[in-house]
Amino acid sequence: MKTSLRAFAGVITLWPRAILSVWLGLALLGATFLQADISQKYVTLAQNIGAKYGDRAEKRILAWRRMVEGAQGSDVVGKLQTVNDFFNMMEFVNDIKHWGKEDYWATPIEFLATGGGDCEDFTIAKYFALRELGVPDDKLRLVYVKALTLNQHHMVLAYYDTPTSVPVILDNLDRTIKPAIQRNDLQPIYSFNAENLWLSKEKGRGQLVGGSSRLSLWTDLNNRLTDLEG
Repeated sequence: MKTSLRAFAGVITLWPRAILSVWLGLALLGATFLQADISQKYVTLAQNIGAKYGDRAEKRILAWRRMVEGAQGSDVVGKLQTVNDFFNMMEFVNDIKHWGKEDYWATPIEFLATGGGDCEDFTIAKYFALRELGVPDDKLRLVYVKALTLNQHHMVLAYYDTPTSVPVILDNLDRTIKPAIQRNDLQPIYSFNAENLWLSKEKGRGQLVGGSSRLSLWTDLNNRLTDLEG
């Protein structure tokens, strides 16, 4: 890795938010030349989403694909920062208002198509984007926590540089990527990735209790993602 993850302990300057905002804004304003590097599969998907959710939804899908293509050559720090900044520009909307359900885990496509979602949707979208960018699954965990300041349940994404390292946290509440030891406002409950499920015992650690397929919302999400992407 060219850039040390210790950079997250200070101010991260890779992909400043202002640059990302301008870039996304161009896409949302209809800069169609940005479609050049997008595969026909995703151009068609964007058109289908646009037909259902409107022109801005189509442009969000195209902007997502441009973000992924643009981050392919970055080191892991750049990928984490780019993905975190991109999805944090979406709007927070709770599940009852958005989907009419107490709890619904949206796919990244549903999240982008509707222009918002809750903390699980932010986290899930970041997870799948980083997996597509080549970040190994065993370095990522979706972490269900209690946000102590808000006194409510919340979800964040953790990246582990090594199996024993303190992870860094990607979050839509505190949008600066920080080591978990600097997030005393979060109390871990359980975590998971594509394969495994852990119960949290202490910050950054957990007890393996089985496969993530035990989470029905996770299984349902993956089934819908397969259907949406064809």
